[in-house]
Amino acid sequence: MDFELSAEQRLLRDTIRAFVDKQVRPVAREWEAEGRYPDELVDTMRELGLFGLCVPEEYGGMAADMVSLAVVFEEISRGWMGVAGIIGSHSLSCWMIAKYGTDLQKHRYLPELASGARRTGIALTEPGAGSDLQGIQTTARRDGDSYVINGRKTWITNARHANPLPVLTKTDPTAQPAHTGMSVFLVEAGTPGFEVIRDLPKLGYRGPETCELVLDNVRVPASALLGGSEGRGLQHVLAALETGRINVAARAVGVAQEAFDQALRYSGEREAFGQKISGFQAVQLKLADMAMKLQASRLLVYWAASKADAGERTDLESGLAKVYASEVAMACSIDAMQVHGGYGYSQEFTVERLYRDAPLMVIGEGTNDILRTVIARSLISGRGSVG
Repeated sequence: MDFELSAEQRLLRDTIRAFVDKQVRPVAREWEAEGRYPDELVDTMRELGLFGLCVPEEYGGMAADMVSLAVVFEEISRGWMGVAGIIGSHSLSCWMIAKYGTDLQKHRYLPELASGARRTGIALTEPGAGSDLQGIQTTARRDGDSYVINGRKTWITNARHANPLPVLTKTDPTAQPAHTGMSVFLVEAGTPGFEVIRDLPKLGYRGPETCELVLDNVRVPASALLGGSEGRGLQHVLAALETGRINVAARAVGVAQEAFDQALRYSGEREAFGQKISGFQAVQLKLADMAMKLQASRLLVYWAASKADAGERTDLESGLAKVYASEVAMACSIDAMQVHGGYGYSQEFTVERLYRDAPLMVIGEGTNDILRTVIARSLISGRGSVG
């Protein structure tokens, strides 16, 4: 059992770390506070090939393994978790198109998605349906050689830049079970009736836009149906979300690592009662707990990623990694704030942003409560095991 990164993975990590230290860290606090979109950082990510992480080499992508993907998202999130979100849902969507798209869809979209000339995301959540995807109300009705889509989606990352945007719909609202009547369509930007109506205000996760959008009699060609067959949409989405949870779990590790690093550094600088606060047992206990939880979460993420690389089903592993790592990120951000004392509550210090960013990972890609039921069902059914 090898717990070490390969030479190629270490090189990738060092490259991304250098990018983050040189270009992301110096602007993160100011741009995040301003709500500024990081166009310059996006340009560099294009140059680094990061938009092609999940695109096969034959279409110009990196075809990165899942451990490498986890490394990338961890490193970027250490500098600014919001920037990782720009390639997060993009990578999930690229993986889904590469896995399930028709040859025409792959050749039409993947080369430009790999280069970053196009970007994408994924439209699942609705005002009345989040974790319960089978409860969505967006419909796609067949009309000759086209489909007409009607509905509303919310909390959609990259909505203003996505072209195409995969949209989960019901092609047969009466189907039982409901998932047999669900399909994904690749909706291109500028299609009449497709409108992003607002950016949603957020506690954290600033940088990428998160939007609400409407689809009002949006007519798309039948060729926009992902995979070319109706009724496979939920399966496509759920498979993609397994890789998405590895991405989110890795982001949580990055936030937790940064919280630990900030707490360790500050405790070695701050003095109270005539000594560095790192000499106080109460601070030492916090640092030790943070280190243990951090490394455990990282190993869970790499374990889930390596299972995915082996071609195995990873609903159990990715669920375990996402739940644990996200809750560790929450705990570490609070502990880091406590180590900093009053300064941890100031927007002038990084830990305040980490404290606001951490909750997203508990909620995103399936809430932790929902994922606990996924984990339990996998164990009960015998589909997965630990030990």
